[in-house]
Amino acid sequence: MIELKQLTKTFEATTALNHISLCVKEGSIVGLVGSNGAGKSTLLRILAGIYAADAGQVLFDGAPVFENSAVKSNLIFISDTPYFSSGATLRSLAHQYKALYPGWQDSSFAQLKSFFPLSESMRIAQMSKGMQRQAALILGLSTNPKYILLDEIFDGLDPVVREVVKKILISFVSDCGASVIIASHNLRELEDVCDNICLLHSGGIIADSDVENLKLNLTKVHLILDDPTLIGAIEQNLQVLKMNQKGKIYELTFRGNRDEILAYLRSLNPVFMELLSLSLEEVFINEMEVNGYEIGEIFGEDR
Repeated sequence: MIELKQLTKTFEATTALNHISLCVKEGSIVGLVGSNGAGKSTLLRILAGIYAADAGQVLFDGAPVFENSAVKSNLIFISDTPYFSSGATLRSLAHQYKALYPGWQDSSFAQLKSFFPLSESMRIAQMSKGMQRQAALILGLSTNPKYILLDEIFDGLDPVVREVVKKILISFVSDCGASVIIASHNLRELEDVCDNICLLHSGGIIADSDVENLKLNLTKVHLILDDPTLIGAIEQNLQVLKMNQKGKIYELTFRGNRDEILAYLRSLNPVFMELLSLSLEEVFINEMEVNGYEIGEIFGEDR
């Protein structure tokens, strides 16, 4: 289990993380999403023991990670820009990992290699960005880690390889009971693999819940009213986050209890009403808007 307790990290005058508390249980995958500069990459580097926290605790099964080789021997971190020395190959790094990680298994390495079309003798520095991520994942998972930290692991992967990576992660967690944190802008991929989603904004957590509960707090409908003036009553009685109109059809997104929202709307005797499904991306955008984030700035590089 991974525990963060009131974690704080500053860089000069900037507070990157502000009293973050989070728990990742064994056998679970947590998705980390947030606005640009929210602190996702900083958080992963603290979890990996690269940065020291200024305050609070980072515990792996009760033990601190910073300068703790015993914890790090059971942990892999694949950054958004994995580093490989100029002459390194998959074969040469396998020998190094085997010497460094007590959990290394040749059988796991052989099996993982079979999933990806990578040459063992090709210099990894000459590989594409996506291929480098595949190489890092092969090496990391071959150590049979208890803790897995991934930063933009889906970036640069084609659709087929993304599906392979997702299946490998789900299978690995199911078989080994690892604790996994994935930071990504690719919300569609996170929706497929994560048990829980943690939303970061301005160095703090604004939501931490399983995917379905995040969606249940929001309700999206298509609505046609015989009396359009009833829209004013809806805005007064319900928390409307978004409203768009196309002809006679209103598309509305609400926050609150879904059953109560739908019951109120039905009481207005609409000509037509349809409940729409929400994607994780829509949930994320709505949460960011509520917290004053400019949606046009969401997609880009994180710190």
